[in-house]
Amino acid sequence: MDFDHVWESVSDIPGWLTEGQARMLWDAVLRLEPGSTVLEIGSHQGRSTVILGHAARRVGARVIAVDAFVDGRLFGGASTRDRFEANVSAAGLTDVVELVVGYSTKLRPTWDRKFELLYVDGKHDYWTYTDDLRWSAHLPDGGEILVHDCFSSIGVTLGTIVKVLFGARYTYVDRSRSLARFRLARPSLADRLRVVAQLPWFSRNVFVKILRRLRLNRVAAWFGHHGPYDPF
Repeated sequence: MDFDHVWESVSDIPGWLTEGQARMLWDAVLRLEPGSTVLEIGSHQGRSTVILGHAARRVGARVIAVDAFVDGRLFGGASTRDRFEANVSAAGLTDVVELVVGYSTKLRPTWDRKFELLYVDGKHDYWTYTDDLRWSAHLPDGGEILVHDCFSSIGVTLGTIVKVLFGARYTYVDRSRSLARFRLARPSLADRLRVVAQLPWFSRNVFVKILRRLRLNRVAAWFGHHGPYDPF
């Protein structure tokens, strides 16, 4: 299946992945060599997993999906896992996608399997996100890391400022809205300045979130935000 057909196939799977972001994931997988592995942290009902899985099939790679399927109104617990497994099965990807159930922060210290691409879309607080970046220890030099909600979540953006802007391990490459791409490489000054250039857009997203909490959706529309969800 080509990208357009795959994107159409996930239209009924709930999630916050846009078409441009899905294309970014797709292209990242297509850059991998046969036999490679993609690690996804945070799968929800499988919208991004199906994109990754179909791309992985094209290049002879595989996907490991890590999710704790936490109980609660925002997460869904066991029912979300059931939907994830049903969606992966319906996509014909059970031979490509391996599900590992557990908290990424608890799995990471004892993880011993290499992978070539890391996609982070787990819990969006500073501590979890920065711990999830530590999974990059299993990536090869120059390996890519994609992070969702990178410039729309306060915790994730703060972690990016600390670990990327002021760090020495990750280089910012580009983004599709809030989905950012990094490379495991020491950043130059120009690389750091490109992170700084994204911060006004993040500030706009925070402002829109405040307007939405105040139920000022019409005002948010003046700033280009439409729809029932926060910017993503």
